[in-house]
Amino acid sequence: MYSPTRDGFSVRGSAVRYTELPPPNDLSQVIHCFWELRTLATLPEDFQYHALPDACVNLLFNLVDTQIAGITALHTEATTLNLGTSFHYVGVQLYPGVWQGDRNEILNRYVGTPYRGALPLVQTSRRLVSLEFADMTHVLSEHVWWCITHGHVYANPETACILSNLDAIRSVADMAALLELSPRQLQRTLKRLTGFAPHDLLKVLRVQQSFQKHYLDLYADQAHFTHAFRRAIGYTPGQYRRRFGV
Repeated sequence: MYSPTRDGFSVRGSAVRYTELPPPNDLSQVIHCFWELRTLATLPEDFQYHALPDACVNLLFNLVDTQIAGITALHTEATTLNLGTSFHYVGVQLYPGVWQGDRNEILNRYVGTPYRGALPLVQTSRRLVSLEFADMTHVLSEHVWWCITHGHVYANPETACILSNLDAIRSVADMAALLELSPRQLQRTLKRLTGFAPHDLLKVLRVQQSFQKHYLDLYADQAHFTHAFRRAIGYTPGQYRRRFGV
């Protein structure tokens, strides 16, 4: 199954902790992971978080201020978020295509204001604040089940098929053939399910694959790879490895 790479962190070491935990089996078709990013001591400088496009949607909870929560996703380009010197975030990373709630709620930037939407994000955040991360997963799972029963999240066979067959997809035409759709039907389907046009979704997934596969398995040559990587990630592959140790 699709496994997007971790975002880039400007600070590593004992003062910052990032942890991922897998979902329970009954939610493994919609959740990639639960995650926690927190400081264990005040940092000497602001923490720069380089968020990468991966076509996933995150349910995000700020446990320093439980009023602050949101739904986040990037489109085709990375962005750097300044998280300050002290923070504690917890989230649920949903696979591409499973979020079917209000797309107008999705933010592609830093979440720093109280949540005003209809989802019980703030109530869930309040339940999380006194727990250790390992004990939060049942609360986060209950929140996702609430989203499922209210039609905001569901396992999506079309995008699941794409994610399960990435190695066989070299073009938008391959994607359409895999789903047995015409190009126009594919355009409408993916826009509705993911918010992406097929070409944009393929670009994001291909760059994500490049963290795990040789670039010549995905691109015509090194120049094509470097250009696509820099446009999506904001750095050349070499620059990104040196800065973030990936």
